[in-house]
Amino acid sequence: MIFLVRHGEAAAAWGNHPNPGLSDLGHKQAEAVADQLKALGATQAITSPMQRCRETALPFERIMGVTAPVVREVSEIATPHNVTDRVAWLKRYMAGTWAAEGSEHLPWRQHMMARLQKIEDGTVVFSHFVAINAIVSAIENAEETIVFRPGHCSITQLVREDGLLKVKELGSEYATRVL
Repeated sequence: MIFLVRHGEAAAAWGNHPNPGLSDLGHKQAEAVADQLKALGATQAITSPMQRCRETALPFERIMGVTAPVVREVSEIATPHNVTDRVAWLKRYMAGTWAAEGSEHLPWRQHMMARLQKIEDGTVVFSHFVAINAIVSAIENAEETIVFRPGHCSITQLVREDGLLKVKELGSEYATRVL
């Protein structure tokens, strides 16, 4: 089993801060998800380099006695160089399809999927709303860039069947405010 965990609630929105840490609630969510992951049999982790993911990983690292390597391939989607308003771009992107919106980001998704194929079962991947959606949409061959709305610290479970990753269970969803 591979566990995809969306980071806890951030202390600031993307429009206000490019790399926020966690809010007080986000820290509590991270503590709670660490216990859940241990109970599910998670043994190791990797994390996005973004501060909110690194802070979400800390309680799991502490209770398991491990260090989660920082892995760029599971980071947040990059803003195109010609975009000046990330918030407006991201809203449009999330309402689109991979064919219409994601073509320039297909290499990002492919690199992420290639990295996931290499990780061992029992690994937690601390990542982001859009990244988790990119993974699930790739596995399920979905055209939409957003296929579900993982809540903060939700756990999406993947399994391998015949060498391929499959979604066992999507993480909990709620009407999250991404931007």
